[in-house]
Amino acid sequence: MKEHQAPIAKKIPHVHEAHGHQRIDNYHWMTQRDAPEVINYLNQENDYYEKMTAHTKQLKVDLFEEIKSRINEDDESVPYFWNGYWYYTKMKKGESYPFYYRKKESLSSKEELLFNVNEMAIGHEFFQLTGMSVSPDNTMVSYGVDTVGRRQYTIYIKDLQTHKVMPQALELTTGGAVWDANNNTLFFVRKDEQTLRANQIFKYKLGAHPDTSTIVYQEDDEIYNCYVYKSKSREYIMIKSSSTLTDEVRFIKANQPDSEFKVVQPRTDQIEYSVLHYSDHFYIMTNKDDATNFKIMKTEVTKPEMENW
Repeated sequence: MKEHQAPIAKKIPHVHEAHGHQRIDNYHWMTQRDAPEVINYLNQENDYYEKMTAHTKQLKVDLFEEIKSRINEDDESVPYFWNGYWYYTKMKKGESYPFYYRKKESLSSKEELLFNVNEMAIGHEFFQLTGMSVSPDNTMVSYGVDTVGRRQYTIYIKDLQTHKVMPQALELTTGGAVWDANNNTLFFVRKDEQTLRANQIFKYKLGAHPDTSTIVYQEDDEIYNCYVYKSKSREYIMIKSSSTLTDEVRFIKANQPDSEFKVVQPRTDQIEYSVLHYSDHFYIMTNKDDATNFKIMKTEVTKPEMENW
């Protein structure tokens, strides 16, 4: 095998200071992802890899074809029922991405195509669709798209009656969104542009300019991430902040999107909990009282604090 010279990254000392300590990072310059010198170095690395593995080219093809031969290329997911519709996906031979479908009320009903991801991916080297969320009245769907591969999703909204995508787009998100009960407000999570930590919850009014989205919660503690979801009862919208060992949950009624979020239980060190809703109660799964394997408790919706569990 011909010997090839591996590229050597240059060292440019950069000082990080934290907690009274200095740390030298010789490769901090690589964090500038779009800088010409970074792109050039990555191209050198890729070129070196291609040369060093050139002898395995046919083996890669053979392995890929063998793996593919063991997969049913014409495949369909198990349908699931949600709010009056059956939802499922299909993979078709020769296509790289799934097709999303639904049928109203019965599996014998007419098939409705929601997304052909193969068409959506045309012109992109990378494409991922995630976070599909249908409005309560079943007329709209929000979804996230990443065309870079950094899980920085842009949320779009599609009208399922006209099959047109609305021009407004919500950028730098986690991809998912939660509809209010009135079909005109979306709650979504935005990421920190540098760290990609999910740290902000926004509220967006349908049809408005994306810049008018208002922040309803910001997680300032860097060891926490936050996300938003709707209770399975569909009556509440929840915001949860979580670190490795501690949780905090907030809630509002799903039909009152402009109300203030109320805390279930303020974060308490090493107390983990999650919240489910049924009737007039919240059901809490928690490790409170040294419940290593967790336990289920309940409290009235009007008295959510831990002292009432």
